[in-house]
Amino acid sequence: MAVRDGSSKDRTDISTVLQRIGFEVRVMDDPNRKQLLSALKQLAGEDHSHSDCLVVVVMTHGKENNLLYASDKSYEENQLWEPFIGDACPSLIGKPKLFFVQACRGKKLDEGVIQATISIDSVDTQSSPGSMRYVIPAMADLLVMYSTYDGHYSWRNPSKGSWFIQSLCAELGASAHCKELLHILTAVSRRVAYHYQSNVPDNAKIDAKKQMPCMVSMLTKLLYLRPKK
Repeated sequence: MAVRDGSSKDRTDISTVLQRIGFEVRVMDDPNRKQLLSALKQLAGEDHSHSDCLVVVVMTHGKENNLLYASDKSYEENQLWEPFIGDACPSLIGKPKLFFVQACRGKKLDEGVIQATISIDSVDTQSSPGSMRYVIPAMADLLVMYSTYDGHYSWRNPSKGSWFIQSLCAELGASAHCKELLHILTAVSRRVAYHYQSNVPDNAKIDAKKQMPCMVSMLTKLLYLRPKK
């Protein structure tokens, strides 16, 4: 696959932020499909009894129909999280499993729209933990955040990194210690949506384009990424 200029900065920055929060970080550079899927299976087979949360960040090429690319072949995006859901990974049952995917999901370009005024409402939510044993859905406590909406292009600066990963790093670095995760990820979406726009004045087809991250959350409780004491 073609070299993704800017990915080295993304990799370094997100690794640094996650380490500061308290995560053990492991990096795979340009694995082929067999190596990637094998590493995920091996990780799922480990004992995570003393871990509180799993985060997987994937930065790669992608295209329509939920396909991502390893260095040699494509694979379906759900192969990233299938090893960790339900009984496939017992030691992560009931624990948050977060997947962040920086990749194109198609070739559509977001033209953007003009909004004269902006009004944002906030809603407070609370959860009440139970004390009894109960059955939870296999897909519970999974969150997947994509750098862009289905079918659309995902932008990356060759020297500064991708819009999405850099926004994720900025918001996690500033607020992981004090804000709930979904609040942080909403801020990530806002930063990408409002702070970034493609700048290719000599090519009108791709100039002044926007990007909108997309998130699917099946979390069942509030999540604060505070370092362990």
